[in-house]
This record gives sequence, C-alpha cells and structure tokens, in this order.
Amino acid sequence: MSYNPKSRNAEEFINHQEIMDTLQFANENKNNEKLIEKILNKAKKGKGLTHREACVLLECDIEQKNKDIFYLAKKIKDDIYGNRIVMFAPLYLSNYCVNGCTYCPYHKKNKTILRKKLTQQEIIEEVIALEDMGHKRLALETGEDPINCPIEYLLESIDTIYSIKHKNGSIRRVNVNIAATTVENYKKLKNAGIGTYILFQETYNKISYEELHPTGPKHNYNYHTEAVDRAMEAGIDDVGCGVLFGLESYRYEFAGLLMHAEHLEAVYGVGPHTISVPRIQPAYDISPGDFENGIDDETFAKIIACIRIAIPYTGMIISTRENKDMRKKALELGVSQISAGSLTTVGGYKDAKFGKKENSAQFEVSDQRTLDEVVRWLLKLGYIPSFCTACYRENRTGDNFMRLSKNGKIQYCCHPNALITLKEYLLDYASKATKELGDKVIEDELKKIENQKVKKTTAKCLEDIMHGKRDFRL
Repeated sequence: MSYNPKSRNAEEFINHQEIMDTLQFANENKNNEKLIEKILNKAKKGKGLTHREACVLLECDIEQKNKDIFYLAKKIKDDIYGNRIVMFAPLYLSNYCVNGCTYCPYHKKNKTILRKKLTQQEIIEEVIALEDMGHKRLALETGEDPINCPIEYLLESIDTIYSIKHKNGSIRRVNVNIAATTVENYKKLKNAGIGTYILFQETYNKISYEELHPTGPKHNYNYHTEAVDRAMEAGIDDVGCGVLFGLESYRYEFAGLLMHAEHLEAVYGVGPHTISVPRIQPAYDISPGDFENGIDDETFAKIIACIRIAIPYTGMIISTRENKDMRKKALELGVSQISAGSLTTVGGYKDAKFGKKENSAQFEVSDQRTLDEVVRWLLKLGYIPSFCTACYRENRTGDNFMRLSKNGKIQYCCHPNALITLKEYLLDYASKATKELGDKVIEDELKKIENQKVKKTTAKCLEDIMHGKRDFRL
C-alpha cells in the first residue's frame, strides 16, 4: 500500500514505508544546519510542520538548534494558549476487560486484580467526591467488555454525572476515553453531550500493535486505528489522540502520531483537539522494564516540544503518570492541560476519604498531590489554573475551535473564562493560602485584558461570583 493521507484505510494514512523513509531522511539530515534552520523559520509562522519536517527537528543533533527548538515550542504555546492550564480528573467506571493487552493490568488473564464496576449510586458518590475537590471536567475511563460495560451503561453513567449538583459543584463537561466502537455508538455518545472522544493508539507500528494486543477485539489494528474517523463521521468533531511512549520506538510513534493528525486535517479539515503524551509506568503485574523502548526525560521533553511546534493548535495533555518536575518541564514546552488529584482505581475517590485502597488501579500515580496543591503550585509558576468548559457549551468545537486556535484568538475567550472559573474554585474549594495567591493573580491578569468591553464583562462576572452566582462564560 502507498501513503495517502486522504485515505480512510489505516495502512495508507499510517503507512509503514512512509514512516521508515521519513526516519531515514531525518537521520541523514540531523546535522543539516541549513535545512534545520529553514524548518525552524517555517515553524516560527505558527502554522505547523509536516511529519517529515518535524522528524528532522526531533532527530536534530546540533546543540544550539535544540535550544532554538525548546525556545520556539514555549513561544508558540504562549502565543496560542497564553498562561492558562486546563484542569481535569479521570473517573474510572469499570476495569472489566476482554482484551489481552500486555502493558495493561486490566488484561483478561489477570485473575488477581480486583474487578469492579460502579453502580449508578457509586458513580454519584465518586462525582460528589470530585466536585468537593473542585473539579468541573472529567475523563471517563473503562475497560472493554460488552457484557459488563455496554454502551447503554456508559450512556446512563454520563446522564448520572451531568445530573449531580452538589453545593456549588457540577461536572460541566465529560470527555470519554473508551475502546473503538461503531458509528452508531459514537452517535449515541454525541447525543449524550460528551466533550472530546479520546482514543490512544498505543502504538502505530502494526506488527508491534498486534503483538502487544494478542487477544480480544483490540487486536484488530485497522479497526482501532480507523476509530477516530468513525467518531468524526458520527458528528464528534473534537477528538483526542495519543500513544503510550515506551512500547515502540519513540521516533516511529512520533511520525505516526503526526501522520494521524495530517490525515484528520486532510479528510475533515480538523486535526486532533488534544494529544496526550503518556509514558508507560509501573502497574499491578506490569513493569516498564519488561519493555525495551523506554525514553529518558530529556528525550521525552524534546518530543513534547516538537509536537507543539508541529501541531500548534492542539491541546496537549500530561497526566499524573509523570512526577512534579517532569510536569513542570512539560508545561514550559507545550502542555496546556493536566490532571490533578487523580486516582486510577475504580471507586477510588470515595475510598480515599476513608483511607481505603484496593488493587484495581490501571497504573501508579507519580504526582500524588491534591488538586489544591497543584493549583497553588501552578499559580506560583505564573500560570492560571482553568476549570473552563465554555467552548463546548458555546459551540466552539471542531472547525469553530480550530479557526480561533490557529489564528491565536482562542485565548481572547479562554483567558477571561479561566479567571472566572478560577474565582469559583478559590471561593468554593481553595485553602486560605491558595485563595490569597489566586486572588492576587486574578487581579493582575484582569489588568492585562486589552479589550475594554471584555474586561468590564469579566470584572462583572467576578463580582457576581462574590455574591453567590456561578457558571458564567464568555
């Protein structure tokens, strides 16, 4: 098969030979200063790069040019997203799974992990616990099991989550990370009001993919890789991609990830709304040492920087898989969304209140700080922790969002909304130290809003929040 980004066939838009040719080209030009300078000059325009150009930057072996890459990544991120960082938490509904994935403790052959599926009442208790922290945005996670976790269960769970109003808390946006499914089921998820549909490819190398997924429906590489197309076909115009770095050569995954983004742009005119960059971490009966393609922190940082340069418009996500120091570095180089106060166990948030811990986690959490601790940390670093979900509810999704993102105007909406939602958090959930710091940040950031009408509207919303009103959005 030949490479064709407009094809709907996975082996044509993620073409193995094209990836190998790209990696060879990048290796041959890793010290080609003239070409690298040309690519960087193109990247400075903020319009992105092709997968081949980006792979040359990733492979670049010139120290000063690598410094230029890191500098440019930060500048592009700041130009498009400013200093706001979107906050979210995962919510695990079930860890029943019929697949045999060799890197995940949910695999079917694992007979010792505690299997759980939350009832609707248990979901209510989990959501209340999350709302008591201050979260407004969740990412739903499940194993793949058509008997124990059918689409009807997920739809009912989404309805339950949206229905819970606890004190001043509510979940305003539910993103969904579930296994590849049908167009019909994606339409049901769209009608249920989800935000982004997220599907990690794990690895774009078909041979490795099939070895890592020896049994179960996930074994089908093409069906899995083409799932995002089916979601887009069903009307879900915000989709999220990602690989699990450490399973396959990071160079191969980087090229495949960018080719996937190019495919979505070529076919739908809309690339991935988000890209996640998880690395394999220890988990119950899983050791990262069992896999030969682990990457060090320096390489990981460069991957993040090069993704930001290549796909400027995308929201980049880093989870609590990474520790505090790595997350700080990632924020500097392009990440715009982070999870906080996260637990990867089914029913973990309620259990945590009572000091209870079970072996149902998908992976070990490296950053175990509370949401409040992470919010205060971000404020000290000069960021605005944002609990905003306005774009989803103002129809700024798909190409509507991308038009604003690509021309850098998205922050004209996002900056005020970040301040408004941060104010809600500070009043309703923050510790005294976090509140004092956050109020000062809001005061300083309000002065930076140049549009006087927007500044006046934002100030009025902030005042109304002080008097008990909630859920404003620009």
